[in-house]
Amino acid sequence: MQAKRIRMPQISTPSTSDAFHDFLRTKRAQGAKTKTLQSYEQHFRAIGHHLDTSLNISELDKKKYEQMISSMIDSGLSPNSIKSYTITLRAFLNWCNDEGLTHFRIKAFKGVETIKETYTDQELEALLKKPDLRTCAFPEYRTWVIVNVLVNNGCRAATIRNIKNGDVDLYSKMIQLRHMKNRKVQTIPLCEALCVILKSYMRVRGGRPDDYLFPSETGVQLTENALRSSIARYNNRRGVEKTSIHAFRHTFAKKYLLDCGGNALMLQKLLNHATLDMTKHYCAIFDADVLKGFEQYSPLAQIYNSHKKIKMRK
Repeated sequence: MQAKRIRMPQISTPSTSDAFHDFLRTKRAQGAKTKTLQSYEQHFRAIGHHLDTSLNISELDKKKYEQMISSMIDSGLSPNSIKSYTITLRAFLNWCNDEGLTHFRIKAFKGVETIKETYTDQELEALLKKPDLRTCAFPEYRTWVIVNVLVNNGCRAATIRNIKNGDVDLYSKMIQLRHMKNRKVQTIPLCEALCVILKSYMRVRGGRPDDYLFPSETGVQLTENALRSSIARYNNRRGVEKTSIHAFRHTFAKKYLLDCGGNALMLQKLLNHATLDMTKHYCAIFDADVLKGFEQYSPLAQIYNSHKKIKMRK
């Protein structure tokens, strides 16, 4: 009697949508931040307008991916939006590949290089002018100190909100930043001017070591929206239309590279970039190597300087 051949059961693969929800659960279990998960969900909803997410995940291939990209372009989405969506899709597909659900990899769509918004020297002069402590309210004083910290090291908004009194070491001129994007602890240096500012501020602020350094008027942690609103009101009152907190980060990078002669490797550490890629991006958009010291090498500047010397001799 012929023996029956043993057949492996057919394993059904989920729909793209179901697989994505499994991906989110895995990321949540791995400790991904709520904001990151929300961004993934938002991007996937946008992807759903251009890709049938009800199809089986195993059916997703290069042709369907290219059709999705074409649909996004035809709908008028900006290259940078498409890039963001494909970065999320790539992270999802990499997870699917690891799970054995797919064997398909993609590259992120190439976005358009944009010039990062920065604050001008004139705007910084207005923003860094110390308020009259005899007449100003605490929120204005607190925001002035925050602006000084942002210009000193280019912190992210989430980092600023989570600094506690005990994180500040004025004797050693440093702050321990515990709430970083990559969840690593980072030490940032403080210049002498900022140490003086923080010393005076902390006398007014008071509180215990585990209290937040920059709280609301009621002493609780500032929400993300409250911090952004506070910066917006502060800037507008001083005649500065820009209100972006992240623009302070770009401003710090630009001035560090161009005005202060800083190098990319140290900037990477100060901005807490995991790799040099983003730091190189700053170097590229600000053309640090080209702009730094150009006056010394400019043919036009040399001609005018020569004419000035000739006139002085006469």
